[in-house]
Order: sequence, then structure tokens, then C-alpha cells
Amino acid sequence: MKPSSNKKSPANKSPANKSKTSKQWMREHVNDPFVQLAQKEGYRSRAAYKLLEIDAKDHLLKHGIVVVDLGATPGGWSQVAAAKVGRSGKVIALDLLPFDPLPGVDFIQGDFREVTVLKKLQDLLQGKPVGLVISDMAPNISGVSSADQARAIHLAELAMEFALEHLKPEGGFLVKVFQGAGFEEFLKLMRSRFAKVVTRKPKASRDRSSEVYLLATGKQ
Repeated sequence: MKPSSNKKSPANKSPANKSKTSKQWMREHVNDPFVQLAQKEGYRSRAAYKLLEIDAKDHLLKHGIVVVDLGATPGGWSQVAAAKVGRSGKVIALDLLPFDPLPGVDFIQGDFREVTVLKKLQDLLQGKPVGLVISDMAPNISGVSSADQARAIHLAELAMEFALEHLKPEGGFLVKVFQGAGFEEFLKLMRSRFAKVVTRKPKASRDRSSEVYLLATGKQ
């Protein structure tokens, strides 16, 4: 439904409204306890605590496994994964955006669907099976909720396709999804491809956010 004439859509905010929104976001960000904790403990992003909480419950990050982190920049999840899998494990991070080097993490810049990127991944894997695929990807927000939700679901579908292609049978797949149009259909699709799918909402996910994490195991 189109916005009424006396109401501006989020994608067409006036400069004054955009400035106000930016200031509110910055104020909330600075005061966020997980942002402050990440700065104190040396994590690259507050998202690290989402993975830490999920791993504490589900024990995903086992010593010695191979982890592929899709949409890894700035690297909070890769940091956690590298510390957990240890030197005998391997973490491979992929992203379209640049990624500052991290000890124990191999980075590939590019689209994980492209042949050249997949070739680099195969070279880094050196024949080792992937034990866990993690994806905290989210689309660039346009302000048009229906379009943003469609892009988010599409990214989750792409991540699942990648996981199904590269995971070993007993491996795990953790993906961020936003509740809304297409969510139930995607959940149903995941359940048709994996033996077990559970939902997680870690404390570091902001209350107002519709994001949840789906954890799938037992590739079929």
C-alpha cells in the first residue's frame, strides 16, 4: 500500500528527519551495553555476543572443525569462531567488503556465488570438509520494508544453497533471518532440507529487531 500524501515513506525522509534518526541511532549505539562490552573485550562488533550465546547453548564451534563465515565483515563472528576451533581448525571468511586481517582467519573478498571465489575457497579447504557455515548477512536497508524483507530472505536462501553444497552430512548451518513476509516459507524449506531446525533469539539481538537465527543440522 502506498503511503498517504501527508506521510513520508521511510525511504524519502527529509534531511532533518534523517539527521534526527541518525543521531538517535548513534546515541543508542554508543549506550548499547554489548557495544561497550565489545570495545572492552576487543571484539570487532557486538554481533560476537550473538554467536557466543548460541554456541554456549548448541555447541557449534568444535575444536578442529572448518568454519565458513558468509558476509563476515567486520569480523566479529570470525573472531569468535577462530578462537573456538583453535589452530587445528580453520575459519574462512567471505565478503564483498574489505576485511581487516585476523589471526587464524583466511579471507576471500568477492561474491560467494562466483566461480572464481568458489575456486579460491576450494583451494583454501584443501579437501577438508566444512563442519559449519555461519551467515549474519543482512541487506543494505532501503527503508522500503517489503523490498528489504525480500532481499533478506534472498540472502538467507543463497546462504542455505551454499551450505547444502559444501557442508559435510553432520555439519551445521546458522543463518540470520528477519521475521515477516517469506519467513515461514523459508523455514519450511529449511526443514525440508535438514533433519533439525531450531530458532534462536540471543540477548544481543535488539528487542525491537525482527531478526532471529535459524540453526539447522543433519543435511538431507
